[in-house]
Amino acid sequence: MNLVETTLGWLVDPSHWTGPGSILLRLGEHVALSGVSLGIAIALALPAGIWIGHTERFAALAVNIANIWRALPSLALIGLILPFTAAIDPQLGFKVYPTLIAMVVLAIPPILVNAQAGIAGVDRDLVEAARAMGMRERQLVRRVELPLALPAIVAGIRSAAVQVIATATLGAIFGSGGLGRYLIEGIAQRNDGMVFGGVVLVAALALAVEGGFVLLLRLIRAPGLERMQVERPAPAAA
Repeated sequence: MNLVETTLGWLVDPSHWTGPGSILLRLGEHVALSGVSLGIAIALALPAGIWIGHTERFAALAVNIANIWRALPSLALIGLILPFTAAIDPQLGFKVYPTLIAMVVLAIPPILVNAQAGIAGVDRDLVEAARAMGMRERQLVRRVELPLALPAIVAGIRSAAVQVIATATLGAIFGSGGLGRYLIEGIAQRNDGMVFGGVVLVAALALAVEGGFVLLLRLIRAPGLERMQVERPAPAAA
């Protein structure tokens, strides 16, 4: 039996879809861990990116720090965090928190950089026209800059989501749940079907999320966005 048949045989086996350690259970764990990590990263990075893009303060510094941040190896970061979180909580601090924190660190740079670039890339003439119409800074961000920067912001969240889903498998090395458990257990049991079945499931989840964001971006970039733009005031008569 070749590798493809072994993998398909493992995936279609009904016993792997029910009970403890089932595919549905591991999938739910993976989605939950990835979703919480992404949500925390959005809460931290999105307001910072919007503020930096709007005020144009510390833009170069933020981008450079984010690029350095991206280079941090997730597995090494989990190993560094683990002793501290395990000392606080021997259970979740060993299995969940290190992976959660590492995924947040991984997701912050693309969200922050895209939010900053999207807000900063809004037509400055349009922004000044909005100010001339009497808009305050919060109104300007909410009604002008955010709608126009939304495609860039969503693209950053999409990039972060795919990276988090793909990298969350590393948490299984330290006992975390999720689809990565199939890779660890499959290697330990020398079960190629389980190993490559886990790889297929992670790839399928990442592609599904990628497809969802692509569809969302198409909806955002629809012509209806033009109605959100602020009209420039007419020039005064000579």
